[in-house]
Amino acid sequence: MKKPQDTAIRTRVDPTLSVIEQETAKANVDEEALTSNQRDLQGKRNMVVAVLCVAYSVFHLLVMNVYPLETWAYRLSHVGGGLFLGFLLFGATALSGSTAQNTRNPLSLGLLALSAAGILYAAVAVGAIWINGRVMGNALPPAWAMSTFGIPLVLGSVLAVLHGWFFPQRDRRQFALADILLAVAAVVATAYLIFFARQLQLRAGMPMALPGDMWAAVTGVILIIELTRRLAGMALVIIAGVFVAYAFLGPWLPGIFEHRGYDAKRFFSYIYTDNGILGAPIAISSTYIILFVIFAAFLQTTRVGEYFVNLAFAAAGHKRGGPAKVAIFASGLMGMINGTSAGNVVATGSLTIPMMKRVGYKPQTAASVEAAASTGGQIMPPIMGAGAFIMAEITGISYMAIVSAAIIPAALYFISVYFMIDLAAQKANLKGLPRDQLPKFGVLVRQIYLLTPIIVLISALFAGYSVIRCGTLAMMTAAVVSWLTPHKMGPKQLFHALDNGARMVLQLVAVCATAGIIVGVIALTGIGSRFSTVLLTLADQSQLLALFFAMVVSIVLGMGMPTTAAYAVAASVIAPGVVNLGVEPLIAHLFIFYFAVMSAITPPVALAAYAGSALAGSDPVKTSVESFKIGLAAFVVPYMFFYSPAMLLQGSWIEIIHIAITAVIGVYLLSCAVQGWLVGHASAAVRALVLVAGLFMIAGGWMTDAIGLGLAILLVVYQKRGAASNATT
Repeated sequence: MKKPQDTAIRTRVDPTLSVIEQETAKANVDEEALTSNQRDLQGKRNMVVAVLCVAYSVFHLLVMNVYPLETWAYRLSHVGGGLFLGFLLFGATALSGSTAQNTRNPLSLGLLALSAAGILYAAVAVGAIWINGRVMGNALPPAWAMSTFGIPLVLGSVLAVLHGWFFPQRDRRQFALADILLAVAAVVATAYLIFFARQLQLRAGMPMALPGDMWAAVTGVILIIELTRRLAGMALVIIAGVFVAYAFLGPWLPGIFEHRGYDAKRFFSYIYTDNGILGAPIAISSTYIILFVIFAAFLQTTRVGEYFVNLAFAAAGHKRGGPAKVAIFASGLMGMINGTSAGNVVATGSLTIPMMKRVGYKPQTAASVEAAASTGGQIMPPIMGAGAFIMAEITGISYMAIVSAAIIPAALYFISVYFMIDLAAQKANLKGLPRDQLPKFGVLVRQIYLLTPIIVLISALFAGYSVIRCGTLAMMTAAVVSWLTPHKMGPKQLFHALDNGARMVLQLVAVCATAGIIVGVIALTGIGSRFSTVLLTLADQSQLLALFFAMVVSIVLGMGMPTTAAYAVAASVIAPGVVNLGVEPLIAHLFIFYFAVMSAITPPVALAAYAGSALAGSDPVKTSVESFKIGLAAFVVPYMFFYSPAMLLQGSWIEIIHIAITAVIGVYLLSCAVQGWLVGHASAAVRALVLVAGLFMIAGGWMTDAIGLGLAILLVVYQKRGAASNATT
C-alpha cells in the first residue's frame, strides 16, 4: 500500500495546483484508510475475496457480451453470487447496535455448531442431487436428499443469522464462521434452484410445487433480507417484512386489504421466480446496473473520472460559490452512472464538500448542495441511474423515448439547483477560489480526449446500439484513454476495477432482490389493483388529485430505500390507477420516478442528505431540510410536464421552445422566492409575489406566462429602485 506521504505528492490527471491537489490527496488517503478498514486490503482474506469479486464481474461481462446464458439460470447466479460475496465482505452488525460480543461463549458456539450441521448436511444433499443427475445420468434424484435437505438448510441459515445479530465478530481480518456458513447456504439454495430451474418455473406457486422448492426459496428470502439489512439498513427490511406478513394474514384483514391468503409452499415457490425476486428489478440489476457500475469503477480506477471534476473546477471554481457549482456538474454526471444517490454523495462529496467549506459555505449547506446534485444524477439522461432501463422494462416504452422525454425536465432541475446556489452565494457574498489555486483551463482543454468514454457512450446510444454494447464500448474506451495519462490501465488496474465494480454493486443486488419480494406480493395478492381502485375513488376522476396522492405515496415508499427499489415498488402500486384515469403511461411513470428519486433528499428520512452530513460534520436533520429546499424544483417539474407535455418533447418545436424558456424563467423566480433574493434582499411580501409570478410562468399557457413575466418585471423594477434609494441614503 502507498504511504500517505506518497499519496499526498501524487500528481493527478494534470496539471492541478495546490488546493485541489491537497483536497484530492486527503480524499485519496481517507478512501485508502476506509477501504483498509472495511475490506482489510492486506493478507490472504482480501486476495480470496478480490479474486471472487473479479470472477463475479467477468462472469457478467462474458454472459452479456460473449456467451449468453439461459435467463433463469443467469438471474439466479446473479442473486446467488451477490449473496455469497455479500456475506463474505460485509460482516454482521448487532441488531441492537451494540458492540461485538464474545464469540466463544457456550451459546455462541452452540449456535454455530447447529448452524454448521444443518447447512453442511444440506450442501451434501444438494451435491448428491447434482451428482446423481449430471454425473450418474439418473432421471430421478435420491429420495433422501430431496426430502431432507430443506429444513436443515433453513434452520442452519436462521441460526447463522441470529449468531450475527447477537455475536458479531469484532475482528474483520478473518472471515466470521457464521458469515461463511451464510455464504455456503446461498450457494446451496441457488444451486438447487438452478438445477431444477425449468421444473420450478412450470410449477411455481402451484399445488405441484415440491417441498424442496419451498425450502430453497425460504432460505433465499432469509438471506436476501439479512444482506439488505447489512447493506441498506432496516427501512426496506421492515417494508418487505410487512408485505410478506400481508401475504399470510390476508383472510383476517379488513376492507380492501382482505384476500384469501396463501400457504407457505405456494407463496415462496411463487416469490422466487420472475414474478417476484427474479423479476424486473433483478433483470435490470443483472444487466444494466452491474454494467454501468463496473464502468464507473473503470472511470475511478483510471482516474479519468477525476478529469470531469478538474474541468469543472477550472471552468467555474473562480466564480462566486464556485465549488458548489462544480458539485452540480461532477455529482450530476457521476450520479447518472452509479445508480445510488447516497453512494454518489460519498464518492464525489469527499472532494467537493471540503472545497465548498473552504470558500465559506456552512457545513450543512455544503452537504445539502452535494446531496441535491447527486440525487439529480438519477434523473439525468441517458442512464438516469438505471431508472430508464427499469421504466422501459416495466412499461414497454422504448428506452430512447424515455431518455429523450427526460432531457428538458432533468435540465430544469440542474438549472434550478444552479440558481439556488448562485442566489445563496450572492446573498452571503461568497467568492470563488483564486485562479492560481485552480487547474489551468487551457491545459485541461488540451486533454479533452478524456471525455471520450462519455462521448462514445452517448453517441452509441443514440446511434441505436444496444445498451449493453454501448456500456461495454464506453468501458473499453475508458481503458484505452487511460493509456494517454500517467495512470495507464494495465493488468493490475484492470483487476482492481473489476474487483471494485463487484463490491460497489452488491448493495444494489440486495436491494433489487428485496424490491422483487415486494413486487411479487403485490402481484400475487392483487393489492396493487385494489389500491389503484381506491385511488381512483378518492381522486373522483381528478387526474391532479390522483397525481398528488401518487406523489405522497412515492415519497413515503422511497424514504430509506434506494432509487431502483423505490421506483419499482411505487410503479407497481400507484401507476396502474393513474394510467386508468387517462394519464399517459410515460407521463405517469416519469412523474412517479421523479418523486421516488427525490425521496433521497426529503425529510425526515433523506439518505443522500444523511450521507452528505456525515462527510461535512453537520446536523443530519438540518441538512435534509436544506437539501430539500435546494432541490425544490424537482417537486414542481413533474406537474409542469403533466400540464405541458411539450416539456417531454411531445409537440411542435415552437411549443417545446416556448415551454422550455418560460419554465427556466419560472424556476428562477421560484429560486428567488425560496432564497429571499431578487436583485437584493427581498421582503416577505416580495417573496410571496415572486412565488406567484413563478407559478404563473410554469403553468405553460401564453396568458399565464404574460401575467407571470409582467409581475416579475414590476418586482425587479421595484427592487432596483429600493436598492438605489438605500444606496442614496
